[in-house]
Amino acid sequence: MAESVTKLLLVDDDPRLSSLLKRYLEENQCLVTAVGDAKQMDNKLLQQHFDLLILDLMLPGEDGLTICSRLRASGQNIPIIMLTAKGDDIDRIIGLEIGADDYMAKPCNPRELVARIRALLRRQQRPISAQEFNEEVFSFGSFSLHVNKHELHTVEQIIALTSSEFAFLHALVTHPHQPLSRERLMILARGKDHDVFDRSIDVQISRLRKLLADDPKKPKLIQTVWGVGYVFIPPEVST
Repeated sequence: MAESVTKLLLVDDDPRLSSLLKRYLEENQCLVTAVGDAKQMDNKLLQQHFDLLILDLMLPGEDGLTICSRLRASGQNIPIIMLTAKGDDIDRIIGLEIGADDYMAKPCNPRELVARIRALLRRQQRPISAQEFNEEVFSFGSFSLHVNKHELHTVEQIIALTSSEFAFLHALVTHPHQPLSRERLMILARGKDHDVFDRSIDVQISRLRKLLADDPKKPKLIQTVWGVGYVFIPPEVST
């Protein structure tokens, strides 16, 4: 059976790089629409559905960080891979803080980009088996994590999680009371092929604490284990 085609929207104002990436991605079961700025991107997003957005940081007019922040603020949960200048950790950290799911340094290796895309979409679009039809839910305190829907529920609202937010939260809640190193947490959330970039994990934890209203100065749910990493401590259930 033929592999399904992945629809990608590539936003980069470098025609040469866009052409190279488009050609390689389309040789790997992807259908790529390439645009050069935010206005063109917005038009394409209104016209059709895309499985994933590849977003360059440095763009004319509205830059990649601003675009990412705007999309997330509007409730757009399309998976986003940011392309950043090589070695620019500050931009990577900010990108993750505002909701990007992954990042790659430019010039990026097209083969690695394909692997990142596939890994991200596997997490986002994992098929539901017959055994999972009755949705798996992890409840803790006033929250419940709905696995199949990638949603975090509270008494008052339903929070649609980005792929990255879900992956890290799921890794934590499925290993309660177990201190997890940053390396172990990265493997659980994103797979063994990802490099461990400590600050990126710290940023993801910071985002989760905000979602869970977990005081970063005295966190109760996601606690820091100095010299190790993090541990998830679910509230005790009163009997």
